[in-house]
Amino acid sequence: MTARIGVVTFPGSLDDRDTQRAIRLAGAEPVALWHKDKDLKQVDAVVLPGGFSYGDYLRAGAISRFSPVMETVIEQARAGLPVLGICNGFQLLTEAHLLPGAMLGNDHLHFICRDQKLRVENAETAWTSGYTAGQEIHIPLKNMDGRYVADEYTLDKLEAEGRVAFRYLDVNPNGSLRDIAGITNEAGNVVGLMPHPEHATEPLIGTGRTDGLPFFTSILKKLVTA
Repeated sequence: MTARIGVVTFPGSLDDRDTQRAIRLAGAEPVALWHKDKDLKQVDAVVLPGGFSYGDYLRAGAISRFSPVMETVIEQARAGLPVLGICNGFQLLTEAHLLPGAMLGNDHLHFICRDQKLRVENAETAWTSGYTAGQEIHIPLKNMDGRYVADEYTLDKLEAEGRVAFRYLDVNPNGSLRDIAGITNEAGNVVGLMPHPEHATEPLIGTGRTDGLPFFTSILKKLVTA
């Protein structure tokens, strides 16, 4: 039996179907999860997809953080369940305090949509083992509230512990401190990033590359060999 990876749909989710397709392309079984259901249907991992849950009212992810499904996600993530937050999902992970820091509006105050060059900083998490540290990849980026911020103590701790997972290269598209594009928790089972790997899994769409596919093959390999 193949690994089962849940994808949560919130009101305003945009990329849940794309994420399900990426999971299927990697060889796993995508499982649709609804934000009002606490039951995770015995999935082996969870993805919080991109979009504009609840219209980003108050703050991006601030309302969806209190959805019933998140009660279970938070509990199981702290117990080791692999969780990936993409864009709005990353914002949600910070609101749920599964990852440190916060997401603010882009420093130029405009929505941005572009192919973004990244450097892989940590290739030892549940979601990044298919990469090599220092590898440069191109992943689509689209956000309005993508500026990662944290206090200096937290930033220094993330750097010292190797918990910066991805860093922007060539240009910082949103003013994120220290060019941070994605981070991981201490255990390496929870990862959040602003760019969209699910849009870089087939050569005919997105960047025309498959640089995002290793996110999904990485977790599949971990689950199959666990």
